[in-house]
Amino acid sequence: MPAFAIALLALVCLALPAAAQNRPALEQEFRSWLEAKVWPDAQKAKVSRPTFEAAFTGIALDWTLPDLAAPGAPPAREQRQPEFQTPGRYITEDKLAPLISGGRTQLKKWKQTLDAVERQYGVPREIIVAIWGRETGYGAVKPNKNAIRSLATLGFIGARKNYFYPELIAALQILEGDHLPLSELQSSWAGAMGQPQFLPSKFLRYAVDQNGDGKRDIWNSVPDTLGSIAHYLKAHGWVAGRHWGTEIGAPAGLSCTYEGPDKPRPVSDWLAMGAQPRTKVLSSAPHLNGHLLMPAGRHGPAFLVSENFYVLKSYNESDMYALFIGHLADRYDSNAKIAGGWDQLSGFNRSDVRVMQQRLERLGLDAGGTDGLVGFRTRVAIGTWQMSKGETPTCFPDAALVSRAGR
Repeated sequence: MPAFAIALLALVCLALPAAAQNRPALEQEFRSWLEAKVWPDAQKAKVSRPTFEAAFTGIALDWTLPDLAAPGAPPAREQRQPEFQTPGRYITEDKLAPLISGGRTQLKKWKQTLDAVERQYGVPREIIVAIWGRETGYGAVKPNKNAIRSLATLGFIGARKNYFYPELIAALQILEGDHLPLSELQSSWAGAMGQPQFLPSKFLRYAVDQNGDGKRDIWNSVPDTLGSIAHYLKAHGWVAGRHWGTEIGAPAGLSCTYEGPDKPRPVSDWLAMGAQPRTKVLSSAPHLNGHLLMPAGRHGPAFLVSENFYVLKSYNESDMYALFIGHLADRYDSNAKIAGGWDQLSGFNRSDVRVMQQRLERLGLDAGGTDGLVGFRTRVAIGTWQMSKGETPTCFPDAALVSRAGR
């Protein structure tokens, strides 16, 4: 090669990000890692050598994925979720409308299957169909990633290796035990599979063969999808005959610091404290416990929820996700919208919330960690801090509050 070409190549390499320069070496390390680390663990999980080799033939790292932390690469992009930042944007009529009409159609189309699933698991059909709709648009949204490749990449150079690596082994167990062809093991970028969007470990525990054809096919079988969602919810404690919750009017005396799954009170107590339910779904059983939910603090509507709301949260650890599912399920039979308005909140981001959480924790308040997500513990901690300052609690950050919290 001429000297000027060698010099030009050197300059190009210097201009490339370190991660790009390291890719060939990392690809080689990846192949070695598969043999030295993944194969022994897969073998312990009863995955055969032919299954292992078939899974990884021709597989290379997927550099298009988010959440990577390869040597020399920029910090991993945080996967932002709107339900943790500006709650009102997550549950809007434009998002609900197509799912409502589509769900009503699916409820009729799959009535016989849903009859059987509901009898077997005790989970309302509307809840099952709402999850199906929210996850993949009733099966219309098709995952487009090879689950093995995605999980292997995330398990090797992902920012959360310890989270994704067990899912890779679980995916190999699916190939071995369920005898699914590799071509069918399609997923989201994070390995969530099929119409219910189960991670591989969840598939192994909760997927069912509802149609009795000998396969647990959550990619192509609607009965298997519906049965698997119901089985998941029942296994996580769904209480048959108990509604998820209802919107309430919350007078000023009903403090937002009373929120959370750790502060149950009989429904009758909430009513005595001034809660004004929009429906009778919980007040018809006043002796049972209810929980206050204010996902935007005083900047949004309030709800009284049952233990089944927190079962919905086990599907996706987000108050707004569970609220979306519960409300969507209700809307299949009703046109009643959420009455309370959501304030438009802006001027802060996840890193700002993380700093605020760190300050609250230093003051001895339980903010639920310092992850930058505005969960119920952070909301309650904010409200408690506001009360300590002699202020009326709002229990949710805004730009001004983020800048001064904990000073």
